Amino acid sequence: MKEYRKRVADQILIDKLEAMGAVLIEGPKYCGKTSLALQQAKSVLLMSDPDHRSQNLSLARTNIKQLLEGATPRLIDEWQLAPQFWDAIRNEVDRRDDDGQFMLTGSSVPPKPKDEDEKIFHSGTGRISRLKLRTMSLWESGDSTGDVSLGALFESTDQVEGSSHIDLDRLAYLTCRGGWPKAILKKSEKAALAQALEYYDTIVYTDISRTDDVERDPELTMRLMRSYARNQGSQASVGTIQEDLKANETDLLGENTIYNYIKALKRIFVIEDAIAWNPNLRSKTAIRTSDTRYFTDPSIATAALGLGPKDLINDLETFGLIFETLCIRDLRVYASALGGTVYHYRDKSKLECDAVVHLRNGSYGLIEIKLGGKIPIEEGARNLHALVEKIDTTRMKKPSFLMVLTGIGDYAYRRPSDNVLVVPVGSLKN
Repeated sequence: MKEYRKRVADQILIDKLEAMGAVLIEGPKYCGKTSLALQQAKSVLLMSDPDHRSQNLSLARTNIKQLLEGATPRLIDEWQLAPQFWDAIRNEVDRRDDDGQFMLTGSSVPPKPKDEDEKIFHSGTGRISRLKLRTMSLWESGDSTGDVSLGALFESTDQVEGSSHIDLDRLAYLTCRGGWPKAILKKSEKAALAQALEYYDTIVYTDISRTDDVERDPELTMRLMRSYARNQGSQASVGTIQEDLKANETDLLGENTIYNYIKALKRIFVIEDAIAWNPNLRSKTAIRTSDTRYFTDPSIATAALGLGPKDLINDLETFGLIFETLCIRDLRVYASALGGTVYHYRDKSKLECDAVVHLRNGSYGLIEIKLGGKIPIEEGARNLHALVEKIDTTRMKKPSFLMVLTGIGDYAYRRPSDNVLVVPVGSLKN
């Protein structure tokens, strides 16, 4: 059976436990949250265990402190089944006055209480730290050589060397397989691809309704997710999605329904849009502030559209859009190790930058994403320099690097003509 590398989040979790009383690990179902936490846990409470679920829920209402007893760090898995844990753990962390006491894992955000008297949540600031676990990057799954370190590029771009072993066929498979740990460990490609489809079916038929106990129509969910897949990497508004549904689907959904379904998908970590980057510019260029649409994993998009690897190769335009989702996922994983955030830039002149990796110290790198090919790489390099010309470097730092991140390509290198880095995603790591 294939093995994958240590996850980027492993060290992040260790660091957070050393600094905070509790850590909340969030992320999509099946992304490995429990496995991550179990490596650090000294005791475990499985709230979804069918043999003890009823008893645990009863105790959570009547004597929740009993459920907190155990060797630390203590893992409370699927904590959102009893939202009372949040305040109970806050208070217990205060009482014990020690770090590394609890880990909470969950694949959905608890709904806000409807009754004012039931509002129990406080921010948790200073007590509970958040860790967002995403599906596995190509480096973590063993599919990237990791010759090029994103973190190292913020220090220097003098030596950029690396190789990638991913060709177009392999990239199409990796896009459809996604970063699901169980899929990565499957012996056959057929079984791995089936794993992503099973996750999609679980979203449609179960999880979108389970998050807040509101029954939602699986057929409507499928239609909306198909539209979202067609709009990957765009700033499509709810109105635009509605028009797309009108053009491509049998029935038209109302804007309120679309918004409601998108909100539910975000709460179970199926959707993670990118927010707009707002730099200091030399001119008064209007920056578009709409979020950019992304699923948390590219396989969700291919599953929603019913596409397999061969379909992507036969439709390179669609392949390029969904490949962007793969790159954003990987960049988010790598940036998390650096304390960074991945943004998107677009202004009124339609100048875009697919990804801006921005660190807390103000350093940032500008990245254009291209499937491959000489002409798209040239276009990406021009866009990057056009954006740099607009940035007021008297009011903010110069970019640490300019990069065209590609799907195919054997080597990573720096272009001598303009110092733009060309880096295959199959050579990148944190």
